[in-house]
Amino acid sequence: MSSDQVTAPAPAPTERRRVVRRLGLLVVAVIVLDILAVVFLPPFPLGGSQGDACAYPTCYITGTLELPPPHTVIDLDPANPLASGSVVIGFHPSITSTILTMWIVMAILVLLAFAATRGMKLIPNRLQNLLEFAYEGLENFGIGMGGLAAKPYIPLFAAFFLLILFCNWSGLVPPVGKIEELRAPTSDVNITLGLALVSFGYFEFQGFRRHGVRGYLGRFFPVYEFRNGIGAGIIAMFVGLIELMLEFVKPVTLSMRLFGNIYGGEVALAAITALTLFIAPVMLFGLEVMLNFIQALIFSILSLMFIVLAIESHGDEEGELGHEAVETLEHLAPKDQPIPA
Repeated sequence: MSSDQVTAPAPAPTERRRVVRRLGLLVVAVIVLDILAVVFLPPFPLGGSQGDACAYPTCYITGTLELPPPHTVIDLDPANPLASGSVVIGFHPSITSTILTMWIVMAILVLLAFAATRGMKLIPNRLQNLLEFAYEGLENFGIGMGGLAAKPYIPLFAAFFLLILFCNWSGLVPPVGKIEELRAPTSDVNITLGLALVSFGYFEFQGFRRHGVRGYLGRFFPVYEFRNGIGAGIIAMFVGLIELMLEFVKPVTLSMRLFGNIYGGEVALAAITALTLFIAPVMLFGLEVMLNFIQALIFSILSLMFIVLAIESHGDEEGELGHEAVETLEHLAPKDQPIPA
């Protein structure tokens, strides 16, 4: 071979090989994290402390599981202490492990958003490109589900999704769940109920803002239907009362669905990890990653749909809105052109 000949570069690995390699590295990382967690943060008996002897396998299972009530990190009312593990939903002023973990997740997301949007360029870097790709994907999905009426509320939909998703995923990463001070926020019903109440308050506010107090309450108390007869009015009032009851069920279903799936998944993952130590949980870990993604999507898309339902026209308001639309067209259209019926 002559000296002026240049050796051809080796062919780049195919995309399939890259995906397989990355999945393999992810599996190895999960196994390594499980091993390190068992070595440095071994389970301990309930009521005990770190370092106490723990018999395998019963103690490994019970010591790994977390009770529904969260651990209190900072008690803001020490004069009236709350008995540990006695209350699932409480109003005691304190900073719990789930609140602390949620603050950490929020800080990480804010820092990532700041880093991605700082000095944005027409040709984005990788972090900016990833953020734009994620937001555009969520925007297209949200508009595809809720129509153009959902477009103004896409930022809230995306914020709910990203926050809940990373809160869900935080429980899969040690030391979260391995020490008392850190725990997946959405495995605490207090957190999921708080998120559901924020969603409930927002879509109710949008409903009142869009239709007014009288118009929005007319959805649940359609008195105007008595114009069509007593029977029609009674049936309409009965349906309206059912809708009113279902309206207050919405935050319950939002919170309990998210809490039940995340907490149940963590219990299953903890039990199988305690029994098999490292290898078997990898498959369940992958399943939990996917299910956590789906639960975050369900909560956020339901919140978006509830907003769209709250602002849509209903009852005899449709005629009023139609008259408003005709008046607007008459104002904007040229004088020599008729308004279409």
